[in-house]
Amino acid sequence: MNQDYRPVTGNRLESEKNVLRCTGKPKVCFLCVHNSCRSQIAEALGKQLAGDVFESYSAGTQRQDRINPDAVRMMKQLHGIDMEKTQYSKLLSDIPQPDIVIFMGCNVSCPQARYQYAENWGLDDPSGQSDEVFAETIEKIEKNVLALKKKLQ
Repeated sequence: MNQDYRPVTGNRLESEKNVLRCTGKPKVCFLCVHNSCRSQIAEALGKQLAGDVFESYSAGTQRQDRINPDAVRMMKQLHGIDMEKTQYSKLLSDIPQPDIVIFMGCNVSCPQARYQYAENWGLDDPSGQSDEVFAETIEKIEKNVLALKKKLQ
């Protein structure tokens, strides 16, 4: 459904009476420092679980050579998504202007980012940790993506 003005509902958004002004589906950027793990997972899950409601992108303040191999492996195992085939490390300047920015929790500040709404999901980086920690992080991101989808419907 394409609309020039799309109301955002739910929790903080509703109480602040914010309204997203965008044509078509809102563009959501999942932002992290390296764009190699949490933000890539969120982009992949956003596309799979909420692509009917918003467009998903990820970006970082620094570019990496590749996506975290443990994140790639765990997303294949848990969701059947091969992030290496569809995604790559990007900077904010490499993606369309986002309507919404989701900070993954790495205390990244991005003054050049312009957006209408932002959230900080406060997720710890699972890099270098066990598969169980990765699975827990992926589950938290999945729940957050679904909650964001509900807010934007």
